[in-house]
Amino acid sequence: MYEHLETAKNPDNLKRVIVDPVSRVEGHGKVSLLLDADNKIQQARLHIVEFRGFERFIQGRPYWELPVMVQRLCGICPVSHHLAAAKAIDQLVGVDPENLPMAAQKLRYLLHFGQVLQSHALHFFHLSSPDLLFGFESDINKRHIVAVLNEFPEIGVQGVKIRKFGQEVIRMVSGKRVHGTGAIAGGMNKSLSKAERDYLLADVDQIIEWSNASVALIKKVHCSNLPYYDQFGTIRSNFMGLIKPNGGLELYHGGLRVKNPKGEIILDQLDYCEYNDYIHEEVRSWSYMKFPYLLSLGKENGWYRVGPLARVNNCDSIDSPLAEAARVEFMAHGGEALVHSMLAYHWARLIEMLHCAEKIKELLNDSAITDTKPEDLVAKGEKRFEGIGVIEAPRGTLLHHYQVDENDIVTKANLIVSTTNNNMGMNESVRQVAAEYLSGRELTEPLLNNLEVAIRAYDPCLSCATHAVGKMPLELELIDAEGVVIDKLLKHSDGEIERAHV
Repeated sequence: MYEHLETAKNPDNLKRVIVDPVSRVEGHGKVSLLLDADNKIQQARLHIVEFRGFERFIQGRPYWELPVMVQRLCGICPVSHHLAAAKAIDQLVGVDPENLPMAAQKLRYLLHFGQVLQSHALHFFHLSSPDLLFGFESDINKRHIVAVLNEFPEIGVQGVKIRKFGQEVIRMVSGKRVHGTGAIAGGMNKSLSKAERDYLLADVDQIIEWSNASVALIKKVHCSNLPYYDQFGTIRSNFMGLIKPNGGLELYHGGLRVKNPKGEIILDQLDYCEYNDYIHEEVRSWSYMKFPYLLSLGKENGWYRVGPLARVNNCDSIDSPLAEAARVEFMAHGGEALVHSMLAYHWARLIEMLHCAEKIKELLNDSAITDTKPEDLVAKGEKRFEGIGVIEAPRGTLLHHYQVDENDIVTKANLIVSTTNNNMGMNESVRQVAAEYLSGRELTEPLLNNLEVAIRAYDPCLSCATHAVGKMPLELELIDAEGVVIDKLLKHSDGEIERAHV
């Protein structure tokens, strides 16, 4: 819904335009624009308007419940939260990543690759391809997956089947496509049967072929719309993500690497358990999503982006042949040390999707995932009272940090999710698009979709990212039998209560 609103508390008498909700993303958010009399954009913000508060919900629960509980943060990326929590509680039972049984680690990788594969396919084909195939300002009645299936049936069907395969990988490993189990403290609860392995192997080559074709498709779409695609919403930022010891792309476990906009490494192989010494979070009154930044660079310059574009920019190589060839071609496109185009998130996302398909095949041909006895899938060590798990979720770096007491009850939790890490980047991209493409024009629904395209490129999961520090603002309305508002109270984030005029 698109609204034009006048605000009573507006000393400059600016016009407010609200895009609410932002569509084709997971969760609920809105964009607000302030315009002057000439329709010049004076302010553009992305607001996260739902509150969830999982950091409080899980306090008081025994730690072994966490990998199952935190999945309920999201129905799109539950495996990511499941595995991040599992990595954290591994430490609570004294098991560091290098001591996890090898077979259990491979099963976790398989589960994670299935998650990233299905999530990337869902985002590109179902949520973003209508904009990319029909145009950002196309008829709203065509901007959905059904229209893609009607006009580009081969592309649409391939997208649906790639996602289905990823979900089947998840089901075979964890028992369910959504909110399964699998990872437990110190390992995994089962291996694959040979029948399950063979079931997945039957389709994997086709999935690799289609994934490779998807990379060719996005390259064609991107390069056919130059220089527009390289400029739309493009900003320069730091990039952060996990990396292998040799600098290769890593999605499950590694050290943190940060590059500045010039491509210079400013942090490398950082132990993520030390994240609190390097990353702080700022709270702003107009959003339930926090704003992380690198402490060494400060709030103004220390914000960064995560996710597929950050990971492909940060890594030196990818250890699967087709994805590595695609990465080399992708990096050459920018003509600089890094690719900065916001819309290149889609291109990098499909390179990762291809990588996951290749790695799934590699793991399915590894006998360790089927020949390991249940008792050999779990390790234990000396009890600890703090655990930190970090993983590269589809949308970027995801952190789970827990503290427990002597009775194994969670006393403190901190979650920094991928979309939170991208919060400032999304706001900057929204501002750039608003200033460049909307300012001074009569705003229409197709034109305002440009703002949603900018947000959608990040594949935000707004449900995962919504929590706050301090007091939650509240709005209370008293409505009579005729539906007329007769009284209204506003409680602001600072605790102040205001009676609104009605």
